[in-house]
Amino acid sequence: MEILKVISALMDYPTPELQTLANPIKDAIQRAREISPAMREELIRFTNGIQSNDIMDLQESYGEHFDRGRSLSLLLFEHVHGESRDRGQAMVDLMDLYEQSGFEITRRELPDYIPMYLEYLSTQEDLKAREGLTDVAHIIGMLSARMKERNCEYACLLDALLMISGAHVDLDELRTKAANEERDDSLEAMDKIWEEEMITFMGDQKGDGQGCPSQNQSPIKLKEETPTAVHWVQPDTANRLAKGE
Repeated sequence: MEILKVISALMDYPTPELQTLANPIKDAIQRAREISPAMREELIRFTNGIQSNDIMDLQESYGEHFDRGRSLSLLLFEHVHGESRDRGQAMVDLMDLYEQSGFEITRRELPDYIPMYLEYLSTQEDLKAREGLTDVAHIIGMLSARMKERNCEYACLLDALLMISGAHVDLDELRTKAANEERDDSLEAMDKIWEEEMITFMGDQKGDGQGCPSQNQSPIKLKEETPTAVHWVQPDTANRLAKGE
């Protein structure tokens, strides 16, 4: 499903390469019949913003949205398992799913990184791709609600995914929940998370079983010095790759 490849690229860390691909991406959006005309126009407006804005400003905005706090994390299992031990097994299961489908990860990201998951789904049959979106529809809906609460322009990408999935999600309920949540992206909130994790770490060292140092992660997902965007290719090339040619 080409539109999932498009959304995957748009949701990833913005790069100059992504900007140069804006026109073919907009062409692909126009071809997408899995979303409504209004949604196509919204995605094109979003892509125009990527194309026309200064790349440093785009990257700074991206970091402010997704690298501060956990509530807008683009790691799926962050919203399901948090830092529990179950997260590790979920990662292994997802990696197995990728491998069984012939999907090879060639970049340094965790397998539950949403742009990567979408890239995987884009290689699957339409029905299976929609089922994969339905499996995470509640997470997608919650992220959309939180983004709208924070005036984050990336919300339209999540709304498009919900439309493609066909899943019923009570967005009004999620918006109400998001509006009543305590923000976790302030410096004070992030300091509190660090402090709590340090206490957990020390508690485990004392043998009280409250935490596992090897599984505790920073509340901020650090980017590589040279981020690698999801690889966008033209539709005919994508089809050949999906067939293993």
